[in-house]
Amino acid sequence: MRIALDAMGSDDCPLPEIQGAIQAAQQFEDEILLIGPEELIRTGLPDRQLEGLPIQIIHASDAITMEDKGLQLALKAKRREAQTTMAVGMDMLKTDQADVFITAGNTGGALATAFFRLGTIPGVERPALTALFPVMGGHCTVLDIGANPDCEPEHIVQFAIMGSVYANKVLDIRDPKVGLLANAEEKGKGNELVRAAFPLLENSDINFVGNIEGKELFGGKVDVVVTDGFTGNVVLKISEAVAKMFADILRMELTSSFRTKIGALLAKPAFDQIKKTLDPSEIGAAPLLGINGLVFIGHGRSNQRAIVSAVRSARQAVKSNLLIEINDAIQNRVGNQGARNNR
Repeated sequence: MRIALDAMGSDDCPLPEIQGAIQAAQQFEDEILLIGPEELIRTGLPDRQLEGLPIQIIHASDAITMEDKGLQLALKAKRREAQTTMAVGMDMLKTDQADVFITAGNTGGALATAFFRLGTIPGVERPALTALFPVMGGHCTVLDIGANPDCEPEHIVQFAIMGSVYANKVLDIRDPKVGLLANAEEKGKGNELVRAAFPLLENSDINFVGNIEGKELFGGKVDVVVTDGFTGNVVLKISEAVAKMFADILRMELTSSFRTKIGALLAKPAFDQIKKTLDPSEIGAAPLLGINGLVFIGHGRSNQRAIVSAVRSARQAVKSNLLIEINDAIQNRVGNQGARNNR
């Protein structure tokens, strides 16, 4: 397996990527294609550390940064001769020189580069950004979380199909339950998009359980939640902020007196488990679904552990033939629509 890794993605690049590549190569024994300025990478990765490791440095002279926006970002993503780490990595994906591409860089840049250089799976109108939310009993796949602020009902159905396949094939959830994010459980509730998407989801081949509210997302009632990118992004950022606030308050209260410090020491195993559950480094990266290639996007604050986790997630997607499975599910949807239209 050949895993292309953007060495210039994280906030502290390239050190987390270099350290993560070394650990991942040691742990998984797959070939890691570390993409970035060769001289800079070799400065942080002495040759002696490469001995016996399946790590190959792929030179890319440029990178898409958080400062790149608008036309500048679009040109870096689209130009055929672009030498950004994302362009080089996704071109390798397109030409079968890599099986999956991972970046912790600019999300918008990754989305634009993937769209221009790889295109979408036939039948998919909009790719969707995906996130795994920690919920009671495990994780919930939520999409879209930012790629498509404005959606049509059919886009929501496509998100549901792709999210369901991902949850089944990569997360090993049998017949994943899919919910539509809304302000109430009852059919007919929600805004125009929710009301229009509901019957389409109801008549699809997925295990659709109806509308769900935010509390049900975190309660673990469903395995996949679909929504438009605007709502999904708001939910994601609020969730991250609440989790951080909870952790900060808990830390302050547990260190406020000698008595609470003793209690914190006794409860440390439980608190460690909570920290692990809420830590995004445990997942590392989530897929950009709908793109005609396996692209995984991690958080800008990714550390070494997050990079290794991202590689683990990406490997599972390759091993489970995620791209083929999603393509088959989408083509089945297209075929069924055509059959109904010809009646």
